[in-house]
Amino acid sequence: MEQERLTQRLRVFLPLADEAIAPPTPNELNLPTPRIAPPTALAPWCRSDDLARAGHTYGKSFRDVVRALERRWERPPDVVVTPPDEDGVVAVLSWASEANAVVIPYGGGSSVVGGVEAPDDERPVISCDLAALRRVLQVDRSSRAALIQAGALGPDLEAQLRPHGLTLRHYPQSFEVSSLGGWIATRSGGHFATLHTRIDDFVESVRAITPAGPWETRRFPSSGAGPSPERLLLGSEGIFGVITQAWMRLQERPQFQASAVVGYASFSEGVRAARALAQSGLWPSNCRLLDAAEALVSGAGDGTNHLLLIGFESADHPVKVSLTRALELACDHGGTLIEPAKDRDADPTPNDATRQWRSSFFRAPYVRDELARLGLISETFETAVTWDRFDALVDRITATTEDVLRHVGAWPAVVTRRLTHLYPDGAAPYFTVLAPGHATGRLAQWREVKDAVIDVLEASGATVTHHHAVGRDHRRGYDLERPPLFAAQLRAAKRVVDPAGLLNPGVLIDP
Repeated sequence: MEQERLTQRLRVFLPLADEAIAPPTPNELNLPTPRIAPPTALAPWCRSDDLARAGHTYGKSFRDVVRALERRWERPPDVVVTPPDEDGVVAVLSWASEANAVVIPYGGGSSVVGGVEAPDDERPVISCDLAALRRVLQVDRSSRAALIQAGALGPDLEAQLRPHGLTLRHYPQSFEVSSLGGWIATRSGGHFATLHTRIDDFVESVRAITPAGPWETRRFPSSGAGPSPERLLLGSEGIFGVITQAWMRLQERPQFQASAVVGYASFSEGVRAARALAQSGLWPSNCRLLDAAEALVSGAGDGTNHLLLIGFESADHPVKVSLTRALELACDHGGTLIEPAKDRDADPTPNDATRQWRSSFFRAPYVRDELARLGLISETFETAVTWDRFDALVDRITATTEDVLRHVGAWPAVVTRRLTHLYPDGAAPYFTVLAPGHATGRLAQWREVKDAVIDVLEASGATVTHHHAVGRDHRRGYDLERPPLFAAQLRAAKRVVDPAGLLNPGVLIDP
């Protein structure tokens, strides 16, 4: 139903194909013959059939979806192996070393930046799927922490924590289909718009298996003892080791919630209100600004107002006072209360706009796939920048994206904006692009837009990614962003733990 409503809304702005491209059937896969076979001891964990290999070839980006719709299975893994435990991961890396094979760690396969696809490499490729490592192994109630295996998907770990009255409370858009190990390896951004915005904030210690042996950090609430060893695994995207488990800081399940929606006549007024909230010390759990077009497309609004969604939650105390002060700040910057403030203790249903946006947010990846089947270019760009550069960056990205879309013939188009995360010194703007694509040239159109946006980000002092990771799609932007000497340090670290360059080569650094 949501897809149908979105399609109806978009037909007002965009030409959509009358018939959707049919997804490939198993009989159409026709992958190349695997170049290696697993040793007898590992064979029960391995699959080399076309369906398993095709399912582990790509992630979930627009480029991945289009290549699958075009029946292009470039560089599929030769073998998909699902080790039953950590000893199995050790055995897989040992086999890869003997066979001189590339290993791609695989969690939920939700990467939207080419993070799980094989490199352009002549070596055989093993996709190491951690789906069997999905248990909460230990709960330390007094410290409010838990030891969780890396293959646990979002719903898995939350279901196991619920009987303890605890929650990780980390909800990326891919929550249902992404894993803890993937969140750590990509420095995932989650549910909270302020304060605890990244998975980094919840990691207490990490254990990974490398070709040179285990890499395990110790548990501390905090430490000032030199560079922190787990920090190098955060965002490592599988190049140093296969993350197998982590001690995670947890929270009590929230008992008090309150929310409201404020409307603005201009996006810039909403931005100023968001900045005031970010710098107020109130730390709202949800504080997302949607421009009018984003509000319309998501179903949160009718397109006449830019919307600021504000929410607070706590396991300890009522939050109505915080919401009241937040609304005062929001209205001081030109806002008008669109929906009455709602105390979820008295009424458990969320605001209509909040409910519609949340539903759209979690369903967006599935809807995006369907839009790709209808011939659209459907892509997102996200970044982070300091407040002093914010307005210029947003205007420049919007203008550049629209100019390039016109240049490549992908017009008329819809380019929407929203703020996903707020900090006292800056924010993370997020852009959605929906445009008609050429029947046989959508990836070339997409690439021109992507490259142009990366150039704008670099020139504007913004990061190439706030929470989508680097992978292969953002590699050029990451090379421009990081200091050259740091790249040399990363290469030196990789030589120590992975001297043969088996793990995810080409991601973050050259092999």
